[in-house]
Amino acid sequence: MKILLVGGGGREHTLAWKISQSKLCDKLFIAPGNAGTTQFGENVAITVNDFEALAQFCINNSIAMLIVGPEEPLVKGIYNFFKENPSTAHIQVIGPSKQASQLEGSKAFAKAFMDRHNIPTAKYKEFDAASYEEGMQYIRNHPLPIVLKADGLAAGKGVIICNNHIEALAEFQLMIQHSKFGEAGKRVVVEQFLDGIEVSVFVLTDGKNYVVLPEAKDYKKIGVGDKGPNTGGMGAVSPVPFVTAAYMETVTQKIIKPTIDGLQKESLDYKGFVFIGLINVEGEPFVIEYNCRLGDPETEVIIPRIENDLIEVLSATAQQRLNEIDIAISKQTVVAVMAVSGGYPNEHETGKVITGLTDSVLEGTIIFHAGTKQEGDKVLTNGGRVLAVTSFGNNIAEAAEQSNYMLEQIHFDGIYYREDIGYEFR
Repeated sequence: MKILLVGGGGREHTLAWKISQSKLCDKLFIAPGNAGTTQFGENVAITVNDFEALAQFCINNSIAMLIVGPEEPLVKGIYNFFKENPSTAHIQVIGPSKQASQLEGSKAFAKAFMDRHNIPTAKYKEFDAASYEEGMQYIRNHPLPIVLKADGLAAGKGVIICNNHIEALAEFQLMIQHSKFGEAGKRVVVEQFLDGIEVSVFVLTDGKNYVVLPEAKDYKKIGVGDKGPNTGGMGAVSPVPFVTAAYMETVTQKIIKPTIDGLQKESLDYKGFVFIGLINVEGEPFVIEYNCRLGDPETEVIIPRIENDLIEVLSATAQQRLNEIDIAISKQTVVAVMAVSGGYPNEHETGKVITGLTDSVLEGTIIFHAGTKQEGDKVLTNGGRVLAVTSFGNNIAEAAEQSNYMLEQIHFDGIYYREDIGYEFR
């Protein structure tokens, strides 16, 4: 079949790498893709939110499956756009409907969903301009630390942990009265702080059945030892040592099953990936957030561990027969280390020449492009997070060491990466 993959980051390069191995894939297109995705398919110069152009491309090129990588087109309703158009309704779309995507698109929606289905999560209240004074009073009386979350999509930057009330009140004011996060922060969720270790759990569902994919832990802080501001992710590891079979059984019974059952009970059309961001508090899992797609850089460590033909699995998802699929997962450890532009996550320059990408890549290592572009025979930086070096190993220390070694061979002006990814498990 012919397949169109929507997106242009590290997640999409990883998916393109995996999809290209499928016996069911005759031709892969990536819109818009990056310098790395051209190794596995044909890049198409269409942006992720141009639904009209994407649909027309699918019609013109007899596309049988549309796989949506990033969250924004999902939250904006790409699934509905394709399914409600008679010319594209036959195309298998991997991704939830607009309403189901509110699990990521609105933190208030997600929290209310968890309340309705008794899914463990932090206590919270939501406020907007109309309830601003009530929110200020609530924050004044709230135990520390306090978590403030912009309700909508804020490019991974809409969560602030405040360690004193003055900071919390100031941030709340900036979000609601001064549009710090634009429309995303017009409503703010004020949440109890949970202290524990985070882990990302991934589920693929056809809206009725589900399969559990490998888990991962990502590292969001820019600095060594998890210091400094949040980023979109500086690296990831899979599997996560504390995630035992017993722990996953608890997660399944308390979180995964109620989530999938809840989608079905509420008639939320969901055929795609569910990312469940968990925090492990003294052995008990709580949901921090839902995402309606795969995470990045977690994709770069979980997809390489899946041994199935991915298109076979995704076809079963689209046809609501995931109950026929058993997921085979490699027992090897995978570590991804992200190289970023100097200055990221703040002001940073792009357009820097990248060298060393083709210099004797070690067996067991894959380089996944994130923010790159091709100009002639040169590959240039084209974003804050530039590329991820993913390596297999027998344990986290071994895999991390290989990724770090490979990164020493790669150069662009201002390159920075964390050498300590997986540090607490080494």
